[in-house]
Amino acid sequence: MTFKLALLGAGRIGKVHAKAVQATVGAELVAVADAFEEAARSLADMYGAEVRTIAEIEASSDVDGVIICSPTDTHADLIEQFARAGKAIFCEKPVDLSVERVRECLKVVEYTNGFLMLGFNRRFDRHFRAVRDQISNGAIGAVEMVQITSRDPSPPLPSYVAVSGGIFRDMTIHDFDMARFLLGEEVETVQAAGSVLVDPEIGKQGDFDSASVILTTASGKQCAISNSRRATYGYDQRIEVHGSKGVVSAENQRAFSIEVGTAEGYTRPPLLDFFMERYMEAYASEIAMFVEYASTGKIANPSGEDGLKALILAEAALKSVQEKRVVAVSEI
Repeated sequence: MTFKLALLGAGRIGKVHAKAVQATVGAELVAVADAFEEAARSLADMYGAEVRTIAEIEASSDVDGVIICSPTDTHADLIEQFARAGKAIFCEKPVDLSVERVRECLKVVEYTNGFLMLGFNRRFDRHFRAVRDQISNGAIGAVEMVQITSRDPSPPLPSYVAVSGGIFRDMTIHDFDMARFLLGEEVETVQAAGSVLVDPEIGKQGDFDSASVILTTASGKQCAISNSRRATYGYDQRIEVHGSKGVVSAENQRAFSIEVGTAEGYTRPPLLDFFMERYMEAYASEIAMFVEYASTGKIANPSGEDGLKALILAEAALKSVQEKRVVAVSEI
């Protein structure tokens, strides 16, 4: 049986997910909606789908699920709309920038017995999953400390920063989810520092471009996160997990895993440019898993609740920076 999908949003990430649907056995893209009809038409024609309005997709009997790639401020309303319509939902993070709005939205999903999966694509990166597998099989013993490095190659435009929700809600939120994924315990306290070291225009928007965060669980496990909006050497994505019996890590990825040695020394190819290159395989894997989970009745993972918990950590980090203190997650 083919699981038929509609794409809401035909922008950059929408194109990535459309390609992923095409590559997923048992899935078919049947409809595309976008505020800009030309964008919707171009993407729909590429994959043999129809251009439909949101209302038409909601009423469509040939749509089993939707993939929400529209602007963040539309996510919660669309989730509620399609949960009530009985469609399976995949939504790019976040559900909303407001913790309270997310809580309201998840109540609707629960009331309608809806299926909601959140787009934390890094959970589906095969290198990071391999790290998690080593933790699960006991190779490094009990997890004690986690280090996550996530640095973008260049800062975003100030116009993007203005609507992004800030570095903790926009960028670090992926690392908060990865921390929960690796620690195996919920975070109890958050201590963060934020600075403007890269682009003064980001500071003018009331945001930061450089951040460090320490997360601590009730048992004392720690996770240290390092973020920067500028890494001149490429897209820096590394994790390390230290345990009672050893350590496991995932290094940066390159287009080719080679090393060249000459009289001038040893060189390696540059890091992958940005998230579209680094996580392309992960995007495909998460859509494949969405189709599998939704079509077979499995529980969504990561869920809307995972999205809420990551956002709460982001709020706690911002509060920590603003008030220059350790913040208990229970305060949020």
